[in-house]
Amino acid sequence: MTSIHVLRGAIAAGMVIAMITAAGADQWPSRPIRTISPFPAGSASDTTGRVVLDQMSQLLGQPFVIENRAGAGGILGFAEVAKANPDGYTLVTSSSSMANGVVLHKRVPYDPVRDFVSVVMFGTQPNVLVAAKQSGFKTVADLVAAAKAKPGALTFASAGIGSTSHMAAERFRLATNIDVRHIPFREGGLTEVMAGRIDFYFIPLAAAASALAGGSVTALAVSTSKRSPLLPEVPTVAEAGYPGAESSFWVGLSAPAKMPADIVNKLHDVTERTLQLPAMREKLAKLGVEPELMSVEQFGKFFRDDLARTLQLAKDAHIEPTD
Repeated sequence: MTSIHVLRGAIAAGMVIAMITAAGADQWPSRPIRTISPFPAGSASDTTGRVVLDQMSQLLGQPFVIENRAGAGGILGFAEVAKANPDGYTLVTSSSSMANGVVLHKRVPYDPVRDFVSVVMFGTQPNVLVAAKQSGFKTVADLVAAAKAKPGALTFASAGIGSTSHMAAERFRLATNIDVRHIPFREGGLTEVMAGRIDFYFIPLAAAASALAGGSVTALAVSTSKRSPLLPEVPTVAEAGYPGAESSFWVGLSAPAKMPADIVNKLHDVTERTLQLPAMREKLAKLGVEPELMSVEQFGKFFRDDLARTLQLAKDAHIEPTD
């Protein structure tokens, strides 16, 4: 066979592959889409993801089958998706907590940057600084004064070492220069604050909504740069005098690396159409979530920057991996 025949054959094969790939993207989705939620049902990322994906399924014509794979600070769920077939039928609800693994452990079974494509941002919400009613704290100043009066006496809860709630509290601790004790929980941290056994907790607004509505805890501040419409009377940490304590909790959608670009773009575009629906914005507003519209490239950069910021905070706060 001559070299020109080989060249023609290679070109023809390439065209066939391109046609198959394009056809696959055009036909996607042709069956239900499995979506891993790496944290428990009712968590902030799980709740936000379910609200958005339910509406998206109506636009795509296929359901999102959400499976909770909680454990090891999200590592179990993320690891499962990292090794999944990148065909558009296995996704994961990603969040600020995606940095947990690299803060918690020296080695994790995936690379949070190389093994995933950041598809689309759903939105951001504040972490709320809540205090036990029994503490008597009414303001951030009250909490800081009590902590400085008795170094090491006050306790704060988190969803685990390296979790978003832990990192928000560490940022607050560094900004206020207070000595407080960290008590990590796999679950039930908010319950401990409500019972008065833990003094305070930085928790995503969606996860704290029912406790706040019932008056079971006192909201001292929100961690974002502006006040939450759901808690208009609650100041920001910057307004309380500590701009260095600002943070937010974000939720989005990621997929295994090498998922076809056409599917990534289609999924991204359908999500953004969903987020712009008035009914969806109303549902998210009730959770304290503000939609954030970003291109695929912008979301990828946002994730990398957020991961780097989290790693730097872990270094500044002297948070060491557990293994």
